[in-house]
Amino acid sequence: MPLLEIRNLTKIFSRTESPIGWGSGAGKAREVRAVDDVSLDIHAGETLGLVGESGSGKSTLGRLVLRLIEPTSGSIVFEGHDLVNLTSGGHHGGQHEMRVLRRDMQIIFQDPFASLNPRFRIQDIIAEPLIIHREVGRRLSAGFTGQGIHARVVELLRAVGLDESACRRYPHEFSGGQRQRIGIARALALRPKFIVCDEPVSALDVSVGAQIVNLLAQLQREFGLTYLFISHSMPVVRYLSTRIAVMHRGKIVEIGDASQITERPQHDYTRSLLQATPELSAAMPT
Repeated sequence: MPLLEIRNLTKIFSRTESPIGWGSGAGKAREVRAVDDVSLDIHAGETLGLVGESGSGKSTLGRLVLRLIEPTSGSIVFEGHDLVNLTSGGHHGGQHEMRVLRRDMQIIFQDPFASLNPRFRIQDIIAEPLIIHREVGRRLSAGFTGQGIHARVVELLRAVGLDESACRRYPHEFSGGQRQRIGIARALALRPKFIVCDEPVSALDVSVGAQIVNLLAQLQREFGLTYLFISHSMPVVRYLSTRIAVMHRGKIVEIGDASQITERPQHDYTRSLLQATPELSAAMPT
């Protein structure tokens, strides 16, 4: 049974709410199907790479899966729980169950400069999900406060290659790559099973991005994580992913094993992506 099952998922934005940035004019359509009837399975322990051009609907799909935005139609089932129907009725029980499930589903954002609160010390940024969710208390021990939380923050910092001295510093004191490591530590805080990596290296230079990709691969092995890895870069996706789904204009046009997609693509759009993307083999270890 897949960890995550997505069936016929659709998101339609009106002109006023579209994240793509619509211009004015009589010739413009009134709505856009950002995600159009998408069905996917993601299995425990794998990395499903989701690749496509800007505006193809990749990040919208990632946010739909986490219920950060509401789908227009379709279903999202995580470990047997129907996420769409959990809170659609607005009842308290469903909201509580969704909050419990959010511990297992986290996100690493694209922009390490915008995703960290500049007024918070690193200790507080990483501790925030622990504090918010401690009353849910499913896998963290009861009374996990104060000194226990600090110890957990230090453990997380070390897991991403930073040391305890980072705790009292602010985001502006760190480089982009270091900030992304902090964002990864925050995503790991609740020991999730599934993480959406939303273009986590696109704002970084190639060598720093390669380090972050290697870190994600290492953490996946250590913690048994499952990733939906979103990127416009086919070489990065090829390096990290078990399988690859190619997205174009809101639809999945091709999906298969990473080797099959990169070596024997079936769809013209996939071929065009492969031809247009520069090789990153110099930055990626063999």
